[in-house]
Amino acid sequence: MTKWTDRIGRRVKLRDLHMVLAVVEAGSMTRAAEELAVSYPVVSKTISELEHTLGVKLFDRSISGVEPTHYGRALLQSGVAVFDEMRKGLQQIEFIKQPDAGELRISSSAVTDAGLLPAIIELFSRDFPRAALHVLPENIATQQYDNLRHRNVELVLGRLPVTMSEPDLVAETLFDEPMMVAAGSESRWAKRRNLTLADLMGEPWVLAQPGSLARSLHDEVFRKSGLEPPTAAVLTVSLHLYMRLIETGRWLGLVPASVMRFGGKHMRIKVLPVKALSPPAPVGFVTVKDRTLTPLAERFIDCARRVAKSDAGRASTWRR
Repeated sequence: MTKWTDRIGRRVKLRDLHMVLAVVEAGSMTRAAEELAVSYPVVSKTISELEHTLGVKLFDRSISGVEPTHYGRALLQSGVAVFDEMRKGLQQIEFIKQPDAGELRISSSAVTDAGLLPAIIELFSRDFPRAALHVLPENIATQQYDNLRHRNVELVLGRLPVTMSEPDLVAETLFDEPMMVAAGSESRWAKRRNLTLADLMGEPWVLAQPGSLARSLHDEVFRKSGLEPPTAAVLTVSLHLYMRLIETGRWLGLVPASVMRFGGKHMRIKVLPVKALSPPAPVGFVTVKDRTLTPLAERFIDCARRVAKSDAGRASTWRR
């Protein structure tokens, strides 16, 4: 069945509406033809064909000119709205085309919020001071990407699945995210140079809640070292609480490397010299396949790549 909008598109075209508006504003088909730089017969024929198509009389003709009928005024009102909305749309396109201004909406996970994202924003805001960035929270563990699919955001920043199985999405890895064993900078373990994970198993630990993505990564770190995960004194999915507890010096924890790499200088936390075998945990961004990004989104992605590359391999900066 033909859609209603398709029928309207065949019956009334923007050129027809434009000519109706010109005739109304000029008050005469002759003057409208002059203003539009077309011949009088073209204007007269267009109006007559439109009246025939709609089955109503749009203008009352007289020697002094033309006057819109009740039907003509109704079409005029809708035509003004159409061109007003189109004008706004074109203005928005011009706004979006500016690579250094406008608004950008992204989603970010708690882990990238704590380290990588502030570093990207620092570079992005310096290079593009007129841009406004909206950051929405994203639960990466669910891998639903609803904000992305519903066009609420242009990209999602956070941990990526090892293999992207969503056919409509594309992921780009910025770096791999190993887990680091961390303690408070005043902890008795902070000055030790030779440690193994087994040495720390009897200490109080804070770990992520069972069933969470973070906890699955924590458990695998211990098991890759031939150990069963310790019985944690505190279990939480709040990264803020997690890091604050480690800072006290009483608890040990496993911290994503990027949190220490990009945000560690602001924390009273030290990465311990413990060799921990981490499962693959790529960090990067996800976009919708074949969906054109705005210039501002492309600039943000470029900043993300530069930040990730500039700090890559600087493992010494993680151990403060």
